[in-house]
Amino acid sequence: MKFERKPMVNWYDPKQLAFTGVKTVLSSVFGNFADRRELQAALDQEIQFYDYSDREEMWLDFISDLGDGFNPTFTLADLLARESLTLRGKPLKRGEVLVMGGDEVYPTPEPIEYNNRLRGPYNAAFPKDENDSNRPDVFAVPGNHDWYDGLTNFLRLFTQKRSLGNWQTQQSRSYFALKLPHDHWLVGIDVQLNADIDYPQICYFREIARQHFTSQSKVILCASEPSWVYKSFDENNESFDRLQFFIDRVLFGKGEAEYEEKNKSLEVIAILTGDLHHYARYETSKGKEHPCQLITAGGGGAFMHPTHTLKKEIESLKGQPAALKKVFPSKGDSVKLSFLNLIFPYFSLTMLFFFGIFHTFTTWILQSNVESPESIMEKMAGLDLLDGDISAFFGVIISGISHHPAALFLNLLLFMGILLFTDTKSGRKNLNYIAGAIHGGLHLMNFYFLLWLFSFTNLGTLGMGVNNPGQVLLFMAEMILVGGIISGILFGVYLSFSVLVLKNHITEASSSYRWEGYKNFLRLSISGEGVTIYPIGLKKVVRNWKNTGTEENPKFEGGPISYELIEDPIVIKNEKIS
Repeated sequence: MKFERKPMVNWYDPKQLAFTGVKTVLSSVFGNFADRRELQAALDQEIQFYDYSDREEMWLDFISDLGDGFNPTFTLADLLARESLTLRGKPLKRGEVLVMGGDEVYPTPEPIEYNNRLRGPYNAAFPKDENDSNRPDVFAVPGNHDWYDGLTNFLRLFTQKRSLGNWQTQQSRSYFALKLPHDHWLVGIDVQLNADIDYPQICYFREIARQHFTSQSKVILCASEPSWVYKSFDENNESFDRLQFFIDRVLFGKGEAEYEEKNKSLEVIAILTGDLHHYARYETSKGKEHPCQLITAGGGGAFMHPTHTLKKEIESLKGQPAALKKVFPSKGDSVKLSFLNLIFPYFSLTMLFFFGIFHTFTTWILQSNVESPESIMEKMAGLDLLDGDISAFFGVIISGISHHPAALFLNLLLFMGILLFTDTKSGRKNLNYIAGAIHGGLHLMNFYFLLWLFSFTNLGTLGMGVNNPGQVLLFMAEMILVGGIISGILFGVYLSFSVLVLKNHITEASSSYRWEGYKNFLRLSISGEGVTIYPIGLKKVVRNWKNTGTEENPKFEGGPISYELIEDPIVIKNEKIS
């Protein structure tokens, strides 16, 4: 199929921010009135699971957060499409089932975005073959970005028996249950934009757990976010409680004696998720059960999230402690990459111009004469801050904004916008607000200092008239370029300080430089011996892809792709622990 190769989403493009923000608000509001999950259940009342249990051994792939820039998305799709990958001398077969763990497209789930950022790359990497009798299946859990249109286009792609390249969609709802060999199950749940799990979905999984799970069943749970990590960031985060409710009440039947007795020996051996775009594995303490592997594997194509902000130990299921075992990228590499925010203007030219134009517009309002024949620029030009005219400088500012309410409004808008940008959900709330207030104050100081500097230079040193067209153009160029660059640097310094010292703003501080590297996915082997999880990572993605086919039937060549095991295979043996 024909599609356009897209770059990584620029999250600091003001137009993109505004569009995504509107989508988020609308989906949150209307999602509460028209829950697509309930409509799915009304149209598909059959409680069915997908049975792959007739095999002695089965391979399964898990990938999440994938439909972003072409280079990382296609690089991962190319690996997933290969018949096998050889790691440490062992061939790992392509998954007979591909599970996508959320956020299948960025930034919003428009049909054109699904086509350009997901369907196109995956079709090109693994073209549909009608003669292939062993086409792998694909199942998908929706993430928050899939929900921004109320799940409309997600359902069209994944619940109507369509093809995604040579992968075949099978599910009829946005959640599903797969029966795997040797009494293993994979359960994929849909939590709509952090909402409660809907009643039809609870009924669906309760029926399967009640009728088909046994005391020997082992469950791999797929969710759209690492709620255990978010709980460690913010104790008021409720997503972890919803996950615990699902495990206790739906899988284990807590509160119903017969149901609970039957499933009391059931084990949740792993929870797989994305949403944070890195690899991180926590492991619960050993007890009478296998340790539960809590794995975040959100490296399917979107920008990389830092790992140095993760805590070494967190509270997990049933109050058990869970220890951090492995991260990718390493914490050291994560810290180094975070310093890229210091060159924020290089990555976000649109924000540079936004700040510069905002400052220019504010100056234009302040320039209008109200109480004095002199404009604010002429007053500023008569001051010499290096000679100690500090009090006069602030007097001019106060006089200016007191006679120009619109300028005062813009000053407050800039300050409050930056203050409200502060991440107060992670770390110490009061300290974060103080940092945000200082950040906002620095932007205002920067504006008024530059207003003085350019007035002093243009009108005083260069002797240009305030209304001289050349001076006006020069001032606009100075404020847009220099003002924008310095404001961008201030913004980048704040992001670097936040993510490195305060350990917050993890998304804002990593989406800024949109790092394509450090991608990952999981390949699982399910056999009579148990489950083996192979975390596969690559530090760099291929960027030299060339289309050697046609626009309608593209075929991309490039590489090579250098991939590796992030850590030793995680083995969960199929045996009871006494």
